[in-house]
Amino acid sequence: MSKPLIAVTMGDPAGVGPEICLQLLANESVSAVCTPVVFGDARLLSRCARQTGLPTPKRILSEIEWADQCSALTEPAVLDLFGFDADDFSPGIVSARTGAAGFRYVEKSIAAALAHQVAAVATAPLNKEALYAAGIMYPGHTEMFAEKMAAERSCMTFFSEIMICSLVTVHIGYQDVVPALTKERILDVIELTAEAVQRVRGKKPRIAVCGLNPHAGEHGLFGRGEEEIIIQPAIAAARAKGHLVEGPLPPDTAFIPSKRKSVDAYICLYHDQALIPLKALAFDTAVNTTLGLPVPRTSVDHGTACDIAWRGKANGQSLVEAVLLAAKMAQG
Repeated sequence: MSKPLIAVTMGDPAGVGPEICLQLLANESVSAVCTPVVFGDARLLSRCARQTGLPTPKRILSEIEWADQCSALTEPAVLDLFGFDADDFSPGIVSARTGAAGFRYVEKSIAAALAHQVAAVATAPLNKEALYAAGIMYPGHTEMFAEKMAAERSCMTFFSEIMICSLVTVHIGYQDVVPALTKERILDVIELTAEAVQRVRGKKPRIAVCGLNPHAGEHGLFGRGEEEIIIQPAIAAARAKGHLVEGPLPPDTAFIPSKRKSVDAYICLYHDQALIPLKALAFDTAVNTTLGLPVPRTSVDHGTACDIAWRGKANGQSLVEAVLLAAKMAQG
């Protein structure tokens, strides 16, 4: 079987994206199972390599060369999306220019995926402040990919060896969570999660759905009946379709070690319900994915980390894990 070609977006130039992409290109364990191609700026990556002591990319392609050679590419490379002045900016300081550049890398990767030039996409981090400064009003990668790939339904899911979590709502304020919860949305997330875990882990998953309120509502004592009116009917509908689902579980005990042994994936109702336990337990190895897209998309589980950017301190393991999972999903 030929190795899948994986597009890897460079992320915001001012963050750790360039550094971890350089680490990835030099990682032989990655190139043994797939061919990563960084969608970014070659001059900027060369500058970052000089500053951090990392290897300079060996293979650089222009967009014209990419169109002609991508189908035969077998070694790690950089697709040079020239257009960002690599010398006239300060690493660690986000701006409208860095936000616009990071978004352009994503747009190009989506176009390549939809054109079947790559088998999957893995993304380095963007900075929301920089995106907004550039007039790009997406709250994150998930929303970009879902819209531009015209996904009928999608969800954000985090994979790690310790736990898997899917989110019903993502980048919204807490006051907006309850209006966004519906039986249909929860059922969609359960179904997308079950399909993905079956594909990646090779078994029918046991899924746990978290409650919204303390103690999962305590039989109506807390909240306004969200567990009884919205969450329980979604669970019942999923069970009727043959899924192995339990809940709603009290969120404060859902993630304890003994419970994690009997759960393959969690359905969480809002961002921090999933991300607090996940980042506490698997910060360097968790992989962010967007389910429901026509091609696999994965991402690191961290931000741009501008405070350590371009200093040789970034840990690129999350990007390695993201690319390896993208390759596995593309082949599965």
